[in-house]
Amino acid sequence: MVQSTVENLAPTRVKLEVEVPFDELKPRIDATYKSLADQIQVPGFRKGKVPAKLIDQRVGRGFVIENAVNDNLDAFFQEALREKELTPLTRPEVDVTSVPGNEGDDEAPLKFNTEFDVRPTIDVPDYKGLEVTVEPITVTEEQEAKVLDDLRERFATLVDVDRPAEKGDNVTIGLTATIDDEEVDSAEGLSYEIGSGSMLDGMDEALEGLSAGEDAVFETTLAGGEHSGETATVKVVLDSVKERELPEADDDFAQLASEFDTIEELKEDLKNQATEESKTNQGVEAREKALEELLKLVEVDVPENMLTEQVEQHFTSQGHAEGDDHDTEEHREEVTQNFREAFVNEVVLDTIADAEEVQVDQSELIEYIVSSASQYGMEPNQFAQMLDQAGQVPMIMGEVRRRKALAAVLEVAKVVDTNGNEVDLSFFLTPEGEEETASEENVDEDNS
Repeated sequence: MVQSTVENLAPTRVKLEVEVPFDELKPRIDATYKSLADQIQVPGFRKGKVPAKLIDQRVGRGFVIENAVNDNLDAFFQEALREKELTPLTRPEVDVTSVPGNEGDDEAPLKFNTEFDVRPTIDVPDYKGLEVTVEPITVTEEQEAKVLDDLRERFATLVDVDRPAEKGDNVTIGLTATIDDEEVDSAEGLSYEIGSGSMLDGMDEALEGLSAGEDAVFETTLAGGEHSGETATVKVVLDSVKERELPEADDDFAQLASEFDTIEELKEDLKNQATEESKTNQGVEAREKALEELLKLVEVDVPENMLTEQVEQHFTSQGHAEGDDHDTEEHREEVTQNFREAFVNEVVLDTIADAEEVQVDQSELIEYIVSSASQYGMEPNQFAQMLDQAGQVPMIMGEVRRRKALAAVLEVAKVVDTNGNEVDLSFFLTPEGEEETASEENVDEDNS
């Protein structure tokens, strides 16, 4: 059996000393001899039947021992990790200090040391009665009007107008792009919403103020095709201008857009919806501020080597080369800070989850997957299969577990609004309330 000892070098770094007795290593050495016997040809011996002494003469016993150690070092390391219940956060630095044959002892144990970063251990913070202040629930007349206007927008129609184009108008245009007076692209009858910024840089500015039949010329950088990245001169011709016409907010509209017969009934329902949305926003604010206050109660050491590895992996996976427009010092600082905050959050919430013995059942995992799938516009089954194939289900379970840990903190917190009124978040702490906001909490951190 592998024997190991652990030395704490720092709050986030350990040295693991491992000793493998010769009796444990010998079967691995024998397997190496057998593998080499299948590869070495010696006259008078069938393939695979070459004696160990002849192999030693050909390649040296040291070579055999070195191969046996290299082939099995990771297995011994993993066994020692399981014994000591350690999980490395960074690639281990390995130093082999003794192998059989050292100083003439053919049965000496294998000894090696490894150093690596681990998650720090922290004390459970005293979060009972944590004080959190949030904005009060308010639904102003302006908010009520906006909710109604948003609904009317869904039923808006486009009508031709005889005036210069403005931001928000839908226009029909023709484009011609030239580089050094040579036409490289053209298109007719394109529909475009001014202000959306979804076509070419400089387009919005060129179109605003034009009337039907007029044109404008601007320079831009092409973003696609064989001339991508090149500067082109673009002539845009405005064919027509349409504006969105909203339906009147009357009983007819209420019957068209809802199950209500009158506009007053619809307005009352929209007001209730706005109130519920405000309550949910208040719950989200409370959760975010509870986490902020929680993190003030404890200090977490963050392994800098781990951050460096994560940042490098991030930029490599994104296809950024060092020194390009995205891989800047400012961007690296931002990504590093995001990873740092995520690590601290995980350590604190995992510690609380352990203390509260938080468990995640299958129904909670399914609820989270369903709500997250909708955010990505995917079917839940398809999303679940993607997570499973990517090996991310344990990560999702950890996220749900930390969510429940934070809910436990919020449940015993003292939450008041800025007017001093106590806030009841019981609806928000139920599985249904959490499900509504699950997509808002989703880790990839990778939006940087």
